[in-house]
Amino acid sequence: MESQNEDNRSSMVSKVESKDQWEFLVNKAQQQNSPIVVHFGASWCIPSVAMNSLFEELASDYSDVMFINVDVDDVKEVASKMEVKAMPTFLLMKNGSVVDKLVGANPDEIRKRVGSFIQTNGGGAYMA
Repeated sequence: MESQNEDNRSSMVSKVESKDQWEFLVNKAQQQNSPIVVHFGASWCIPSVAMNSLFEELASDYSDVMFINVDVDDVKEVASKMEVKAMPTFLLMKNGSVVDKLVGANPDEIRKRVGSFIQTNGGGAYMA
């Protein structure tokens, strides 16, 4: 059954729907010593939406890293806590702390920073 159309495969990106879910995922990543890459965006923000396919691609390339998508309108409390003021914003996190932050839709820079971040911080044994 798994060899059906690839479009039917489940996403490697976790979509955060609440503050509790955010805290759960961050804690889970810490316990598994897994780096986190977060995409803060909004459904009305064209650059954010445009970055979704790149984010999915990166999540497939780095399966031992937790990739999280946060819609700032759905989970305002998390966006505020993480000091997100523009979309898209990408946070690279390790042990619950922000290691790097990139604001804007720059695919080449995002690829470069994520690759460097993962090489430096190593992927843990993240299990979805």
